[in-house]
Amino acid sequence: MKRIYVDNAATTRVTETARRVFIETMDNTWGNPSSLHSIGQAAAETLLKARQDVAGCLNAPRERDIYFTSGGSEADNQALRTGAAMGKKKGKMHIVSTKFEHHAVLHCLKKLEKEGFEITLLDVGREGLVTPQQVEEAIRPDTCLVSVMFANNEIGTIQPIAEIGAVCRKHGVLFHTDAVQAVGHLPIDVQAMNIDMLSMSGHKFGAPKGVGALYARNGIWLTNIIDGGAQERGRRAGTENLPGIVAMAAALQEACANMEEHSKKVTALRDRLIEGLSQLPLTIVNGSLEHRLPGNVNVCFQGIEGESLLLLLDAKGIEASSGSACTSGSLDPSHVLLALGLPHEVAHGSLRLSLNQDNTEEDVDYMLKEIPQVVSYLRSISPVWEAIEKGEIHYAI
Repeated sequence: MKRIYVDNAATTRVTETARRVFIETMDNTWGNPSSLHSIGQAAAETLLKARQDVAGCLNAPRERDIYFTSGGSEADNQALRTGAAMGKKKGKMHIVSTKFEHHAVLHCLKKLEKEGFEITLLDVGREGLVTPQQVEEAIRPDTCLVSVMFANNEIGTIQPIAEIGAVCRKHGVLFHTDAVQAVGHLPIDVQAMNIDMLSMSGHKFGAPKGVGALYARNGIWLTNIIDGGAQERGRRAGTENLPGIVAMAAALQEACANMEEHSKKVTALRDRLIEGLSQLPLTIVNGSLEHRLPGNVNVCFQGIEGESLLLLLDAKGIEASSGSACTSGSLDPSHVLLALGLPHEVAHGSLRLSLNQDNTEEDVDYMLKEIPQVVSYLRSISPVWEAIEKGEIHYAI
């Protein structure tokens, strides 16, 4: 059976380059970077080179501003904890974020709220976009941190990060962005975009799982969330995952080198897929069509449930998702889609297809053939769809 993987927002396949350097590092540079002997110092030099490579891809001014982590969730938590701690020392206990952040941000903010911080979550509107004006209006004299994701993990909308960063810089407020979905797929310049802290995760752009990084500009003293040894300049204890780090740096360099070519190809596939699926009656495309990640397609089919849709699509070889992989066990509709203003009943019928450069025109042909058939079948056995057709149910969207 033909199998088509279109869940790259959840994770990507490890690239051949990343796999090769991972194995080479395990075989040849297996020492502890903190050791003083030759094999340890060889590992330390390899770690430094990877740090320089990641810094270069983000245009970070110093390689020492890159701190390696276990992934995006850890980086998000450390960034938020850092901003909160720095603010608390100055008597500033207000944080601004958005309603459709990843749960790594939202759940951490809930904990900070219980610790006495006041949290403002901005609306994102039907297009799934935050404006610099919204951020500026939300900033107060006691605001210590603004955290706005670079690109949304479910609907793919790209935020005006440079402009939001400029607003924060103007008001002397720290600015963090969860760039897990953006790094390796969009051009990023932390200096030009006024970014103080940035989170990234390797497995979103062809590196192994379990490795990520946090960029923190010079002058930000990170709050530890893992205590122990002196690794990562004393800010993140634990022996470094050197093979993973080297593989992530290699995958990122490769992604950035091929970004323009890959983006052009994937955007064309995305647009054709969106256009085809939009022909189905009572189908909603979620998020901005203009400001969108190259590979993101997110639609809602009224009258059906996303879980049944995914199971039938998987039986036909289409591997997709209905939202964030981090909440796949939840029966609740996506908080991202609810933040757009969709009713619960409509949000339940969502489908996320996230493509990358490995997908083809033939993949799109197959999906445009099979997805409408599955949707039609599910609607034919759905009492909700029958009520919609009879005009007994109408959702205000």
